[in-house]
Amino acid sequence: MIFPADARMTFARNYPEVPHVLTHELRDHPLFELEALAALAESLPERSIEYNRGDLPIGVAGKPERPALGIGDTIRGIAETGCWAVCKNIEQDPRYAELLAALLAELRPAIEERTGRMMTPQAFVFVTSPNAVTPYHFDPEHNILLQLRGSKTMTQFPAGDAVYAPDEAHEAYHTGGARELTWRDDMAAGGQDFTIAPGEALFVPVMAPHYVRNGPVPSVSLSITWRSEWSFAEADARAFNREMRRLGLRPRVPGRWPARNLAKAYAWRLMRKVRARS
Repeated sequence: MIFPADARMTFARNYPEVPHVLTHELRDHPLFELEALAALAESLPERSIEYNRGDLPIGVAGKPERPALGIGDTIRGIAETGCWAVCKNIEQDPRYAELLAALLAELRPAIEERTGRMMTPQAFVFVTSPNAVTPYHFDPEHNILLQLRGSKTMTQFPAGDAVYAPDEAHEAYHTGGARELTWRDDMAAGGQDFTIAPGEALFVPVMAPHYVRNGPVPSVSLSITWRSEWSFAEADARAFNREMRRLGLRPRVPGRWPARNLAKAYAWRLMRKVRARS
């Protein structure tokens, strides 16, 4: 087992809404050596690669300009390149797909007891230079970030709180907008810092705003993610609310778990089908 029994118990107690730190036994896996990751990155399609400068502020507007160095060399020289890089959907490679399936199988009983069928499992690898910053943003998946090399500190903010991510930002994201969020220094006091080292992992609730500061040495992290009907329903309800807002209405905010948000979700899904046929 990669997640020890006490880690699985901690996860089951806190999933899906409470951020928490777990332990794991994945730190020395050969698939996450730098050369293996550089080769993986070079084999993936362009849409599955993102890499940027690491000397960024917490808040950015849009995507920063990509460095000139290629992805493989960026990863091989991550100690000096001053970047952060992510390989998306690494389950496209059968070796990583098998590992992802094994990891999620250990957690599946606790996941499906709370939020129903596990859907669209995905995995992402982050390779980060010393002291690099991943700016303030949110993500639509249930997420566990496993630290394999180096350390990083993630500052998380309460999911679903409009102080940290306005309802309009959620609505825009779920209708094709960016995941980057507007940062204000007065929000800092509401964040909770989680520092993880090799052998530790951090659970991130759906759409919990966060930013990440890397530690003083290069870092390798694996993010394993999944969706649930609950998370899809909240996303679709947010998209429906944007349509209502365009009509001049002030729609009620979707509820967090265990609220199901099905009426608005079904309405949005019907609207999409009608538009697709017209």
